[in-house]
Amino acid sequence: MEVAKSINPATEELIKEYPRHSKEEVISKIKQANNAYLKWKGETLPERSKYLHRLADVLEKNKEVYAELATDEMGKLLKQSQSEIEKCAWVCRYYADNAEKLLAKEEVKTEATKSYVTFQPLGVVLAVMPWNFPFYQVIRFLAPALMAGNAALLKHASNVQGCAYAIEAAMEKAGFPEGLFANLNVGSSAIEDVIANDTIVAVTLTGSEPAGRSVAKIAGKHLKKSVLELGGSDAYIILDDVDLDTAVETAVFGRLQNNGQTCIAAKRFIVLEEVYDAFLEKFTKRMENAILGEPKDENSFYGPMARVGLRDELHQQVLKTVSQGGTLHLGGEVPDRKGAYYPATILTNLKPGMVGFDEELFGPVASVIKAKNEAEAISLANATNFGLGAGVLTGNKERGEKIALQLEAGNAFVNKLVASDPRLPFGGIKNSGYGRELSSYGIREFTNTKTIWVD
Repeated sequence: MEVAKSINPATEELIKEYPRHSKEEVISKIKQANNAYLKWKGETLPERSKYLHRLADVLEKNKEVYAELATDEMGKLLKQSQSEIEKCAWVCRYYADNAEKLLAKEEVKTEATKSYVTFQPLGVVLAVMPWNFPFYQVIRFLAPALMAGNAALLKHASNVQGCAYAIEAAMEKAGFPEGLFANLNVGSSAIEDVIANDTIVAVTLTGSEPAGRSVAKIAGKHLKKSVLELGGSDAYIILDDVDLDTAVETAVFGRLQNNGQTCIAAKRFIVLEEVYDAFLEKFTKRMENAILGEPKDENSFYGPMARVGLRDELHQQVLKTVSQGGTLHLGGEVPDRKGAYYPATILTNLKPGMVGFDEELFGPVASVIKAKNEAEAISLANATNFGLGAGVLTGNKERGEKIALQLEAGNAFVNKLVASDPRLPFGGIKNSGYGRELSSYGIREFTNTKTIWVD
């Protein structure tokens, strides 16, 4: 029997094996989801909101259990896992409290007696989700999809099936109709058949660029709506008027949060030459002193990567960058210890065409790049095939805002790390995907934007 294995990345020990669902089981779950949807879409928004509030209650009540599960399966610091569960509850409550307003019909004045736009559910939506935020990535999609009246199926990453089943159990505890949400424990090869199923109306994916291209191709073939949130190589421009100590603290946390495995992590630091040397010196010292340790150790600043194979791929990207002429300024050596650990690493003397400049480094590796002036900094920030997030660190907010407007990304933040917030749309451009999650834009992605005309 084929299984998905959950392996603790800090110890490399097997946590549990989860038997894969058969093709027949998958088809059955799709049918159950559709049956649940046909009833759920008739529920009023106030009724749906009660379920979302109960789900938030379940998440909060079981925060410690869920957080420990996420940490065991993918290695993030326990305190960051706890914050993730808290954010999940926030998203549930936000949509429970605001969906009625976000989905309100929009009156349009025409020569008709009455004309307006309404937003109606589509049906059963498939979500293909990654391991780096094993609860939040799912809830970020699930809460608005359910409030809009849809049903949802989850194909989660193989290494976090414990989290996937925990979400399914949380939905059951919250009293949601049976089958409205279900985890499909299948491999990537099964995705095409799921998307092709006539009952599936749309698909959303958060993950790598290759995975996004594959899912988009399948969805396009079957004329199914898709939303993609893919990788990023987020640039942070550090201006010459910045408070360096504050900038360094922001940069270090931005690069090492979630053990460096975040699509919107700060990855490329583009520093004006006037403060380049001073920033690099302070940044190097702070990165060097950041404690790499067990994810449940309160003294750890960052922990292991999610899998040994991912750690090894990252190391090869570092070595390739050096072979291309980049400089290994700090770190870059695989520790002699059990677990998928990798040290805080800094690459310098980078330029377009090098792996450390062009590719997403999904781990604790920072690329530090010198810019002659503000115009060159903006040009370097935009010299990427990605466009998820970008930021500006400055002592002048107006100057920062002016630059942020010129950055080619779906999210541009001034003096704050890019983050997803249910009140604001989240998504990317270029090879970072298309469509939006969260806010009114996200909840409407999987609805029928329907025109009503009464003559």
